[in-house]
This record gives sequence, C-alpha cells and structure tokens, in this order.
Amino acid sequence: MMDWKIFLTIFASVFVAELGDKTQLATMLFAADKEVNKYTVFLAASAALIVATVIGVLAGTLLSAYINQKYLHYIAGIGFIGIGIFTLHNA
Repeated sequence: MMDWKIFLTIFASVFVAELGDKTQLATMLFAADKEVNKYTVFLAASAALIVATVIGVLAGTLLSAYINQKYLHYIAGIGFIGIGIFTLHNA
C-alpha cells in the first residue's frame, strides 16, 4: 500500500525544486517553437524526467546498501550547501 504522507512530501519537494530550474526553462523554450508539437514536448520532457528519477532511485538504493542512511543525509546536505555556495560565488 502507498504511504500518502511520504508520497506528498516527495512530490512537494521535487515540484518546488523543479520550478524555474533549467529543465523547466528548456522545456518552455522547446514548447515556444510554433513548429514543434506540444504533446511531443510534454512526452519527451516527461520521459526524460522519469528516466532521471529512475537513475536517482537506483543510485539511492545502491548507495543505501553500503552507506548508513544517516551519513547519506549528511553527504546530501553538504552537497546542497556546496552547490549553494558555488551558485552564490558565481552570481
């Protein structure tokens, strides 16, 4: 059975993270082309996000078999902080 609390937490986190990012901007640019079928843009972008998500789930599953979840959270947190510092530095 699906855990709806976890589902909604993940959905909200990913949705907010994806808003206004380069993936969404690229998709908007493709959709802005009058000669491109909008359903093709939607299906291609959706398929790409699904494949990227599958890779993330598989990588997380593999890493969790070898690294304690607590340490994975630390690594992810440090990674996000590093990306933030890099972004601020280059702004």
